[in-house]
Amino acid sequence: MRLEDIYINGTGNISIQEPLSKNGIFFPIAYNQPHIRCIEPNYKEYFDPIVSRRMSKIIKRAIVSAKQAIAESGIEKPDAIITGTGLGCVEDTEKFLDALIRNEEKFLQPTYFIQSTHNTISSQIAINLSCNGYNNTYIHRGVSFENALMDALLLFKKKEIHSALVTGNDEMTPNYFIILGRIDYWKEEVKNTLEILKQNNSTGSFAGEGSVSLLFSDKKSEKSYAKLVGFDLFYKPTISVEEKIKNFLNECQLQLSDIDVCLTGMNGDKENDTIYSQVLGSLFSADSIGYYKQLCGQYYTASSYGLLSAACCIQKGEMPAHMILSGKTKKEIKHILLYNHFQNKDHSLVLLSAC
Repeated sequence: MRLEDIYINGTGNISIQEPLSKNGIFFPIAYNQPHIRCIEPNYKEYFDPIVSRRMSKIIKRAIVSAKQAIAESGIEKPDAIITGTGLGCVEDTEKFLDALIRNEEKFLQPTYFIQSTHNTISSQIAINLSCNGYNNTYIHRGVSFENALMDALLLFKKKEIHSALVTGNDEMTPNYFIILGRIDYWKEEVKNTLEILKQNNSTGSFAGEGSVSLLFSDKKSEKSYAKLVGFDLFYKPTISVEEKIKNFLNECQLQLSDIDVCLTGMNGDKENDTIYSQVLGSLFSADSIGYYKQLCGQYYTASSYGLLSAACCIQKGEMPAHMILSGKTKKEIKHILLYNHFQNKDHSLVLLSAC
């Protein structure tokens, strides 16, 4: 799908890197454990202490990152708020179920139940911003954020909105980390998260979490990060992904040689990374293949951090060496192709260009 006049005018993020900052993209923090939780900002600057006590971490992260994106864009209220989440408020869900068992289904606190639903995140953002416009939530595991983004882009195509706040939010609790570990989702030992691809001879990655907000608008501003040129989401393609990429770029009136970096979801997992190598090996050189999950970790909506990273790199005009497969800084960047897949079934392509 080729797009016209859609710009990223504001961003906000809370992740395992420095919160509410883009420094983590260019000057990241390295870890040496398989489970890493977000670095939280000082929420006292954003919420009344009494209100804050009744809010879960993921809700506070989502609201604060959304406020940052909106503040950057200069738009008071977006026309739409659309959220992608793979797990929703899983921590509150655990607390409610734990209380249900411990208290023998008596004297249950309604707050945990109310905040345990997936669409609580998008709703709470809207309530906090007093935004009464279009509001939706997508829960599709590894392509939750992509479906949320597609919804926004279709609304832009139909001229029903002029701005949209699209967010990706997930948390990785200790319990869920243990559950996924039973099916080899994580590596038993992580030496250095920034060098996770050096451990791609085994299964699993390292767990992260985060909240990313992106403010899209049909009007370019002085603060615009990048222009969204094309988007495609496909399931079990009947033709090779290589051909899909070529056709996608042709539809966007670009060639393979025009792409400065193809940013991927490589994460150190042998099966996951092999797919990227097979698809991109014949299309791009190591100097033009990038990856981002060493910065944010593996979680269902990590692709939102990938899109944030791509937008920031385009705005700055370079991609740092730790994000390039060859280990060389890529400068004078004008076009980034973001390619992700989930279990080699769902594939997505996002094309960003300099404004």
